[in-house]
Amino acid sequence: MSLTLRTISREQHLAYIQSLPSASHMQVPAWADVKAEWRSESLGWFDDRSGELVGAGLVLYRQLPKIKRYLAYLPEGPVINWYAPNLNDWLEPMLAHLKEQGAFSVKMGPPVIIRRWDAPSIKKGIQDTDVKRLRDIEPDFIEPRAFEVADKLRRMGWQQGEDGGAGFGDVQPRYVFQVPLANRSLDDVHKNFNQLWRRNIKKAEKAGVEVVQGSYQDLEEWQRLYEITAVRDRFRPRPLSYFQRMWTALNAEDPNRMRLYFARKDGVNLSAATMLIVGGHVWYSYGASDNAGREFRPSNAMQWRMLRDAYALGATVYDLRGISDSLDESDHLFGLIQFKVGTGGQAAEYLGEWDFPLNKLLHKALDIYMSRR
Repeated sequence: MSLTLRTISREQHLAYIQSLPSASHMQVPAWADVKAEWRSESLGWFDDRSGELVGAGLVLYRQLPKIKRYLAYLPEGPVINWYAPNLNDWLEPMLAHLKEQGAFSVKMGPPVIIRRWDAPSIKKGIQDTDVKRLRDIEPDFIEPRAFEVADKLRRMGWQQGEDGGAGFGDVQPRYVFQVPLANRSLDDVHKNFNQLWRRNIKKAEKAGVEVVQGSYQDLEEWQRLYEITAVRDRFRPRPLSYFQRMWTALNAEDPNRMRLYFARKDGVNLSAATMLIVGGHVWYSYGASDNAGREFRPSNAMQWRMLRDAYALGATVYDLRGISDSLDESDHLFGLIQFKVGTGGQAAEYLGEWDFPLNKLLHKALDIYMSRR
């Protein structure tokens, strides 16, 4: 296939995304409006024979202080045929174009899964004192073609980013936890929950916890719970304006792109979560909870409701997003994987993020700056 790359309109970009079974929520055109501090551009790859649009990518440009040079970032993208034998014919024109736009470095996140581990395998690994990380466990699924993609990228000069490394604070998780929904019944999904999850869902029901959808007006209440969570878990919260912008931008593009959920008891909100939807892929995006009422297990009840709603939408996967690869119980992130494993889903490892230094001096300077920050 002979390809031509050029800038495309948001309408062309969105139509292409809508033609696919799914794509990352960070590769829809409206994500550019969410990331308002970045300049953005939609790129399209066209088949020269048919003239058909066969790939797309949302590029975010972040300017270096004081000079007109940019980091070009394609979060969880671009959306192309990553297994194409001529991968360089897709990526080399992109690099040339981004260089013309003033980029000194390019960062991208191929949406290619390399390994999967089923929940029983992870549970077994947690019980094994010799196992410290997911990689220490034999995977239940390996994608051989993903290794070929990695080899091709290295040969082209791409460099693999550090796990969880910094990139203006927007680096995406390499390890995620997903509940597959395709060709399964809801009863099967529920039976796959571990005993604690099933017991907690029942406990929430008996306690009278109800789960409801919220609206734009409820984002202030979301923010209250989110900031309580930030203090408890020691992270810097995003401002309310970020979630208001996310809601407005994403739902203007598709009225069902973003949802807000609350789990409440006796009219008091105990936990909340945001959900994102692109085609058959549904993400649990952000979560929050009060310090009070946790004994009523509102978070389990809310996840079960969100998962059922994802199923009703025809989703093929419910994505609980990032986990650490650490299975060490003393690790502060261990609780995250322990909670998500209870859903009976799968841990998945992506190829991770890759960098291409178009200007090696500036790229190195950025690395030093970010590591010090």
